[in-house]
Amino acid sequence: MRMEARALPRGDRPPRRRRVRNGEATNDLILSACADGNDRLFPRVLDLYVKPGSAIADVTYGKGVFWRRIPSDRYDLRATDIRDGVDCRDLPYDDGEIDCVVLDPPYMHSPGGTAHEVHTPFEDRYRNNESGNRTGSKYHEAVLDLYREAGREAHRVLHDRGVLIVKCQDEVCSNRQRFTHVEIMRMYDEMGYVAEDLFVAVRNNRPGVSRAVRQVHARKNHSYFLVFWKRGESRGQWDIPVQPCAARP
Repeated sequence: MRMEARALPRGDRPPRRRRVRNGEATNDLILSACADGNDRLFPRVLDLYVKPGSAIADVTYGKGVFWRRIPSDRYDLRATDIRDGVDCRDLPYDDGEIDCVVLDPPYMHSPGGTAHEVHTPFEDRYRNNESGNRTGSKYHEAVLDLYREAGREAHRVLHDRGVLIVKCQDEVCSNRQRFTHVEIMRMYDEMGYVAEDLFVAVRNNRPGVSRAVRQVHARKNHSYFLVFWKRGESRGQWDIPVQPCAARP
């Protein structure tokens, strides 16, 4: 038997959703991949995810390449590096003191043997082959240990819903593909982070090798900025902290 639909009385009808017509059509957007270089992509990541005036701890500051195009008064930057005696795994901040942590450690292992000669900055700083970053690990596992311990320390100093921006790159170790960005996402999820976004930085130049016999894997010419936030007591969706700035040239 077919039932006829009856119109509800006006007072019993659900309220209509108000249509929002704000905004303008544009393609001037912050994109997920670019070949403009780290110093151009990194400010765009901050534009989306970090409020101006926030306390940002760049715990692997190095030469400050990421910050070249960012006005010095835009954020409260706390720049530290292991060369200055501050280890990213043991930060001088109180629990929940920081709004955003930036982590960009060397993300390739030093192969050993004579290859140390071209990987001396990595080996001098973290000694993967000698000490395994103060663990029993070596090579790629030592790289992961560094990300793991630094991620835990970042979790301590970040307040709830604080942002962690991680730079990384996949690598091949012992002829085995290691998708580092996936491994980091998995371990950080277990720590209490939420993976919110991923940006791909593509190299402008073409990488090469000194002795090519037979290529086995695709040569990587891209790296990642991964954006996480600390879950804490909040398990909801991410709320943007500010209106995003216009995409930078």
